[in-house]
Amino acid sequence: MLTRLWQIGKTVLGLLLRHPVTGVSLIPILPDGRFVLVQRRDTGQWGLPGGLVDWGETIEKTAERELQEETGLNLVAIEGLVGVYSAPERDPRTHSICIFLAVKASGPMTVGDTAEIQDVAAFTREQLPLGNLAHDHDRQLQDFFAGKTIIA
Repeated sequence: MLTRLWQIGKTVLGLLLRHPVTGVSLIPILPDGRFVLVQRRDTGQWGLPGGLVDWGETIEKTAERELQEETGLNLVAIEGLVGVYSAPERDPRTHSICIFLAVKASGPMTVGDTAEIQDVAAFTREQLPLGNLAHDHDRQLQDFFAGKTIIA
């Protein structure tokens, strides 16, 4: 029943808004070179921290806010744009455009947004749980490690 209501809600929002939402995803890199992922509460999958751009907010501010909310980390610097991902099926919840950034981060890791996130952890490249990440985060990480800048 809840799934059906969500489908109807998405359809109504799509008809009213007729535009995808914009968000960011981040690959936080700690000073020791490890990468930070969050474990989603809704699916239990690991993925990149990130979220939607709030009204009146810049991409940089969104990156800083989402990193702090989901991981407890501070944004030290934006290292670069990895890609812009816009395929309608990339996020099962809604059509969204995702701006993927590599960022330097520091500080203690803590879950701030307990409604969305159940865990946060740092991984070496070899330890990353690739193959079953949330949304299209496997692809985003593959592009990052390949040194690509993608528009997809």
